[in-house]
Amino acid sequence: MAVLVHTFEPVFDGHSRILVLGTFPSVKSRENRFYYGHPQNRFWKVAAALAGASVPETVAEKKAMLLKAHIAVWDVIASCEIQGSSDSSIRHVTPNDIAGLLQKTGICAVFANGGKAYELYVRYCEAVCGLRAVRLPSTSPANAAWSLERLTESWRQACGPYLG
Repeated sequence: MAVLVHTFEPVFDGHSRILVLGTFPSVKSRENRFYYGHPQNRFWKVAAALAGASVPETVAEKKAMLLKAHIAVWDVIASCEIQGSSDSSIRHVTPNDIAGLLQKTGICAVFANGGKAYELYVRYCEAVCGLRAVRLPSTSPANAAWSLERLTESWRQACGPYLG
């Protein structure tokens, strides 16, 4: 298995208040060169609900919505070995410089989009970042047990206090 490198930048600015972390871009996201590119991933619907916005379509609309809502998005992993989009196959992780990102922003809370992102953040980043992450239910289509409504409510309860 070859080592793959994360090829797109985090979305953030100096006004970002929360950071949502995934693991590593899926095959579709790598093809689209932007976060949460699989059409069945519910991230953009959940984020739009948090932001009080309509669901963005283009990369430019997605970035603008996130920044307006003070939401930063990145992935824990800078490079790794991975089979397809399977988080369970991830090996030989090199983490992104999350602590460096935090220093450039007003981020006061870190949220992990799913269990693997949470596990990787705790293992590779938490000690150096000094912020504990909150594990949120994954927006991935693999998390079919969670309806869009249930996901949105869970994310709203966790993230809402930081966005208001």
